[in-house]
Amino acid sequence: MENRFFNRELSWLEFNARVLHQGLNKSLPLMERLQFLSIVTSNFDEFFQVRVASLKRQFFENPDQADVSGLTPQMVLTSISARAHQIIRSQQECLMSDILPSLSEKGLVYVAPESYTHQQSEYLHSVFDTDIYPLLTPLRTDTEAFPNIKNLSVYVAFLLKPIAGIKYSSEELKGADDIPRIAFVEIPGGLSNVYWLPYERGVTSARPFALLQDIITLYGTNLFPGFEVEESLLFKVARDADFAVDEDSGNFINAMENVLIQRQSSFPVQMTCNGTSDRIRKFLMEKLDLFADDVYFVERIINPGDLLELRDTEAGAALSFERWEHFYPADLPEEEPYWDTLKLHDKILHVPYESYDPVVKFLNDAADDENVLAIKMTLYRTGRASPIIAALERAAHNGKQVVVLVELKARFDEERNIAWANELEKAGVTVIYGLVNLKVHAKILMVIRRESDTIRRYVHLATGNYNTKTAKLYSDISLFTANPQIANDATMFFNLVTGYSTLQKMNCLAMAPVTLKSNLLSMIQREIERSRPEQPGLIIAKMNSLTHEEVIAALYRASQAGVRVLLNIRGICMLVPGVSGLSENIRVLSIVDRYLEHSRIFYFQNGGTPELYCSSADWMSRNLDRRIELMFPILDRAAFEEVKSILDIYFRDNVSAMELQQNGAWLPVERGKKEDVFDAQEELYRIYKKRDEARPQNIEKQFEVRRK
Repeated sequence: MENRFFNRELSWLEFNARVLHQGLNKSLPLMERLQFLSIVTSNFDEFFQVRVASLKRQFFENPDQADVSGLTPQMVLTSISARAHQIIRSQQECLMSDILPSLSEKGLVYVAPESYTHQQSEYLHSVFDTDIYPLLTPLRTDTEAFPNIKNLSVYVAFLLKPIAGIKYSSEELKGADDIPRIAFVEIPGGLSNVYWLPYERGVTSARPFALLQDIITLYGTNLFPGFEVEESLLFKVARDADFAVDEDSGNFINAMENVLIQRQSSFPVQMTCNGTSDRIRKFLMEKLDLFADDVYFVERIINPGDLLELRDTEAGAALSFERWEHFYPADLPEEEPYWDTLKLHDKILHVPYESYDPVVKFLNDAADDENVLAIKMTLYRTGRASPIIAALERAAHNGKQVVVLVELKARFDEERNIAWANELEKAGVTVIYGLVNLKVHAKILMVIRRESDTIRRYVHLATGNYNTKTAKLYSDISLFTANPQIANDATMFFNLVTGYSTLQKMNCLAMAPVTLKSNLLSMIQREIERSRPEQPGLIIAKMNSLTHEEVIAALYRASQAGVRVLLNIRGICMLVPGVSGLSENIRVLSIVDRYLEHSRIFYFQNGGTPELYCSSADWMSRNLDRRIELMFPILDRAAFEEVKSILDIYFRDNVSAMELQQNGAWLPVERGKKEDVFDAQEELYRIYKKRDEARPQNIEKQFEVRRK
């Protein structure tokens, strides 16, 4: 029998290959292609720190234990290395042979060190001496304690040789002939990665530039008086970041801060370097206990994202996507609070096509409204300079009860969340630091307001974080509602996560790890039971990843019972579609496009009485079994039609969509000869733009009013 599950890690690699596919797509603007290439690198950085580090530990602890796909840790590591090397080679070939030459044709000319003119070299040497040199710290490696190489920092390594005729006052400085004199220099953060070079005489149409990494490599000799540089190597090391905080510690914040410190010196997992020095590379591999499979080569540029500074130029901006607006929702008042509107009907917000301003306004209005008594919410990732934080602090200052559950265990955002938590507490906010052994990943906000007839609760539920920056880049759905049943469930939720409470029966919301998975499995089973040959059942689901074995097994049973299953999964998918007798009724698509697809939407036909849900949770073991998550129904009729329409649009895409084959390959969706080109994200933007154009305009916006 064929394997019923794809391997999780290898499936993720194919997701990163789909990101690369966009970088290779010559129909996209150059800066957008460069953006996708940089995402490939940042994705790999996290993948090696977390997933590969975990696999390496599994290999040492239990090397013979196969996973659900039938692969042992060593088999997976070998496959990862082969595929990841292939993806990075393609990325580098695209960057060096396509992107950089094409940028040069458009006037943004990367100049390699060997091509600097005399004038450019003198200019850069001066820049190095005045702006860069004072920040550099050379670290020698022939001491008893090998210098710590920080996680994901880029370094230049120099192999040194004494200049003939120089006398040394110390044998230690002179060094032994059999010990290589290798020194590291960390490329400092806070500096520009791009340095504009003087124009060539008579040539003003092009803007030549150099890179910080090249400048330090070329002029690093200045750091070692009395030595000459024989060889140099650019490199970056990814270290293990897959270890948990000690949740039984008496001081949870201190324990979390210790985790952040450990991350900088944990065991090395992978190294990225250029190929300019085999001697230095082998030296590093020996010192870091890395094997050949752990080393990945780039031709010149360690982090392609360094080049994204070019976007700030006029030429760079012209090589980007045409700017899309984020429209203010046509059916929400811009000046008045939303209380009266939400008493009449629910409101769906679809970012980034619609602006995130309504969420910020909702909180700001609550903070300033004298009738608002309390605000309760969860925070997972909030971003820098957050207006959400500012509104919460102002609400507390205005005497309202403000309770915020800050999840400190949000990976790679821990330090920022600790800072937010401290700041909120100083402002008078009651801060809850998550739950022991469970990440709180739910996205919920509740405002409690005194009104003439009663105490009324307004709730906001979302598939994405309360982060104003990512709300311009990630596609997410959220719901504003004053529905009393949802409000009652929201109250029970906050009582559960902030105090001592057993879970009471919720009428609308499903919460992981208690009821969400069982509800999903029940709805899949219900679809099986209500499916008929003349009216087959239908499940449509959009999410980031699908890995939960129980859910996948239930979807297989649904397929075998004749239920049509349409899945739109951006990232990992362990389900094998299209297998006769197992999954022939399951189709899996994926869209990687301008915006990061992040919304989770689930539709069940239910024998003609359809139900529609949104959720903070993917169908993954971590989400359904080890996190606090929420799934919420779309009950308002107009809201239901809007979300269902959004979901349907994603399955019509024939531009960016790729389809998963039963052999694990992803192929572009075939477009029929008569079929029109249909890009889901462009269609959604067109819909919201048309809606915005149809909204009544303020008179002063339509006509210029002359005043005395």
